[in-house]
Amino acid sequence: MYEYAIAWEWLAFAARWFHVITAIAWIGSSFYFIALDLGLVKRPHLPPGAYGEEWQVHGGGFYHIQKYLVAPAQMPEHLTWFKYESYFTWISGFLMLCIVYYGGADLFLIDRHVLDISPTVAILISLGSLALGWLVYDLLCKSPLGRNTWGLMAVLYVVLVLMAWGYTQLFTGRAAFLHLGAFTATIMSANVFMIIIPNQKIVVADLIAGRVPDPKYGQVAKQRSLHNNYLTLPVIFFMLSNHYPLSFGTQFNWVIAALVFLMGVTIRHWFNTTHARKGRPTWTWIVTVILFILIMWLSTVPKLLTGETDAAAVAPAFQQFAGDPHFPAVKQLVSTRCSMCHAAEPVYEGIVRPPNGVMLENDAEIAAHAREIYIQAGRSHAMPPGNITDITPDERKLLVAWFESAVEGKKQ
Repeated sequence: MYEYAIAWEWLAFAARWFHVITAIAWIGSSFYFIALDLGLVKRPHLPPGAYGEEWQVHGGGFYHIQKYLVAPAQMPEHLTWFKYESYFTWISGFLMLCIVYYGGADLFLIDRHVLDISPTVAILISLGSLALGWLVYDLLCKSPLGRNTWGLMAVLYVVLVLMAWGYTQLFTGRAAFLHLGAFTATIMSANVFMIIIPNQKIVVADLIAGRVPDPKYGQVAKQRSLHNNYLTLPVIFFMLSNHYPLSFGTQFNWVIAALVFLMGVTIRHWFNTTHARKGRPTWTWIVTVILFILIMWLSTVPKLLTGETDAAAVAPAFQQFAGDPHFPAVKQLVSTRCSMCHAAEPVYEGIVRPPNGVMLENDAEIAAHAREIYIQAGRSHAMPPGNITDITPDERKLLVAWFESAVEGKKQ
């Protein structure tokens, strides 16, 4: 059993590393070509059919790049395709989804206080949502609405917000954000696999056969590429969010997700406008900062919205937490709800060492991790994963009261 758990842990790490490598390659090439496309300059001397050109300097040399909007007059001898970065990013991400969330469904995927379902049902819902997302998106793009790029993007935003809300009603907060990222990434990768590359292959086949390619294939591919452009940054946020419980483990997590998509638009708009040499719209960064501050505010579940008091999370000296009047009750709570995993020898099945090396077996250890307990299990519902130990709302309030009273006690 011990060897199996270790092997499974290393498999998860290998899948994550593979995912990061392929994602860097895909996002890097995507960002580069978007910047290149927007920076193209039309000049009189361009060859027939050329849309624009760009001169670049990198690595001690100069590059002269020309773009043909439909296709060149003749097929070049060598053609480099950019597709496998996308494919392997999705494959490695799905592998991680299987290893972490399907393999550990009871711990990471299901929160029975949100929806009491079996691992099999949860996995089927997960798979179905990813497939359904692509089908709905593709139908919208191919509908009459697809002719209006910005109207289509507005409708797609509504769909994404609805999915954000829906996932939080089905899974743990951590899994909901991860699935929202997977849902969006599936659309992006399917755009490449189902639309962009096939359309480019049609154009190449027409060139080889001596036919004039239809420009509609390039126009459709460009629209899908535009969508991928604006979805990239939110996907990165959701994939990293599992390390930051205040983003996913709070009451308003789906609203936070909706604001993250807006931040993706504002940030990309600045880069797109700058690369197109149309100025530097600094207002986008102001809006982004405002949105991020609003997210921070929502993550603390402020009194205005819930009736709870709002306090800053600080890290004072350990002694004050062990000396607080709430501590005996907190110690008992942590012992019954947390120490089955956070112990030198965890007793929870499948856990062979304390997560992140955090042990909560004595006064000093509990006090030393007071801030983490407050954020992970008090202010958010990130811990226990899937609320596997059935921690109650009143117990979470006790953790909040303990931390905040200890902090206030030091201020006085």
